[in-house]
Amino acid sequence: MITAIRDVRRAKGLTLEDVARRCDPPTTAQTIGRLETGTRTVSIGWLNRIATALGVEASDLVTLPDRTDLHVAAILDGREAHAPRRTTTAPPPQVAPGQIAISVANGTGDYRAGDVIWAAILAPQNFATALNRDALVPQAAGKFAFGRLTQCNGDVTVLPPGTGTRSLTIADPAWIAVAVRLVREL
Repeated sequence: MITAIRDVRRAKGLTLEDVARRCDPPTTAQTIGRLETGTRTVSIGWLNRIATALGVEASDLVTLPDRTDLHVAAILDGREAHAPRRTTTAPPPQVAPGQIAISVANGTGDYRAGDVIWAAILAPQNFATALNRDALVPQAAGKFAFGRLTQCNGDVTVLPPGTGTRSLTIADPAWIAVAVRLVREL
């Protein structure tokens, strides 16, 4: 079986030691290295442990014959675009439990028509983690507010995108969904 453990680990900017510590139970960097290189057989149990440590699905770590990988041709940094030092692939976006999508029909603020915003649902005790990020907030009668979360103390306040908009305060929402990924066709 050919695995993409190394590619996914590198794409996430993690070291062997990082992954080893994140495993449950923790293991050694040497073990992760052996599993990456194929010098040690990768069992389903190991695939699941490493996938959890990397925050991906186990299926993302297995290269299948009919799976098309997206190879990274260049790395863009602050000054230039340059070739990667090693062959690598971009991990495909994966839907996680508790995610929803927001479809942009008409451009507003930094969002363009056709954009899809992936958002992660947060419970009230986690609202503060979304401060200064864009969020979707449910309102009464099936309506929603969307914008930059500027305040959360039971009630939440959002500033909708675009110029000349006014902040909206929503009383005690049951959940909010914070934007985590923007999918845009160029």
